[in-house]
Amino acid sequence: MAKDAPKAYEAPMFERRAILAGLGGTLVVGCSKEPAAPASAEAPGTVELPFANGTRPLVAFPGKRPMIQMTARPPQLETPFQVFADSVADGSLLTPNDAFFVRYSMGQLPLDLDVNDWRLVIGGHVSRPLSLSLAELKAMPNADIVAVNQCSGNSRGFSEPRVGGGQLAHGAMGNARWTGVPLKAVLAAAGLKPGAVEVMFQGLDGPVLPTGHDFAKSLAVDHAADGEVLLAWAMNGEPLPFLNGFPLRLVVPGWFGTYWVKHLERITVLDRPFDGHFMAKTYRMPDNDCGCVEPGAKAEKTVPISRLRVRSFITSVTDGAEVPAGRQELAGLAFDSGAGIRRVMVSADEGASWAEARLGPDGGRYGFRGWSLPVELRRGAHVLMARAETNAGEVQPMVASWNPSGYARNVVERVKVTAA
Repeated sequence: MAKDAPKAYEAPMFERRAILAGLGGTLVVGCSKEPAAPASAEAPGTVELPFANGTRPLVAFPGKRPMIQMTARPPQLETPFQVFADSVADGSLLTPNDAFFVRYSMGQLPLDLDVNDWRLVIGGHVSRPLSLSLAELKAMPNADIVAVNQCSGNSRGFSEPRVGGGQLAHGAMGNARWTGVPLKAVLAAAGLKPGAVEVMFQGLDGPVLPTGHDFAKSLAVDHAADGEVLLAWAMNGEPLPFLNGFPLRLVVPGWFGTYWVKHLERITVLDRPFDGHFMAKTYRMPDNDCGCVEPGAKAEKTVPISRLRVRSFITSVTDGAEVPAGRQELAGLAFDSGAGIRRVMVSADEGASWAEARLGPDGGRYGFRGWSLPVELRRGAHVLMARAETNAGEVQPMVASWNPSGYARNVVERVKVTAA
């Protein structure tokens, strides 16, 4: 591991300096080679997402290729959908680090972070409080896990009626191989005291104003110590990019990205449930099976968002595309919260008939699973759909549910094409 240390230290330092300069001025704007949607002729540095007010700039932040910008400060960057198509086509199913989406809830980034001074502090309801350097964490037994990180608001822009929040298309997700130390091992080294209930996590990013809420999340102690939750310093074999959490982030396989705390600096074991703002007040959904209410209504009771829902996407063709008539090899990806994908059903006639797709190799129950199916398309318009089912029996709904925050969309998506 020591031979990799210079790379882990120097590359993120360069990124941080460039990000700091970019936040104070103008960032590079340009078109990707294959944009997420047809670029506007009037504004070649933009993409047009397929919903109201969907014009977005393409920007190249340090360490990132041109990506779809939601906000500049803090950086909110969505992955162009063509990136997922490429990963399905090449069989890797991994989202490249320089294309991995970026989402911050806090506006103050730790741009002055010095990894030589950084420590992870573990305290609270433990027998042996710890302060660990990155080198000390790397000296512990390492582990790898392939897992999807998805923003809870991914695809929010498709909500009808429209809801508040960042109007995202389908690019606030990514699949990576994460390397780090199991949180279980660190908690064991600290020694959980009897009566431990939850584990709380805090990162170095913070609110712009002193009156703002610190970003902190918590997990039940049994979940935190299940052996799969990871303290990761690398993704896809490389050090974490700064914008994805350098030097250390929490990886919670099968759960929404709000729990994947970036720039992790403190872990506190609690003897009571944590009631911080980002658990008790925000990132919550209606407390029912669908996590939904009637449009415009307010839920009587809510619960924190948690597990991912099963989803699938067609990646080989884009909505609105013209394709050759005849045989077409449809392909795409599916994922869920960890039960694993049992099957993906595909329709080329808006659900009138379905055929079972061929699943690709299983790269891990928390990661993307590829699929493919040849279909015959006659000349004319077609609506293509993919519907995934998990080993636990969870199936994507045909009708979209609605909640005031636009969280956890997983409806069967419709892709309209014309065969000519």
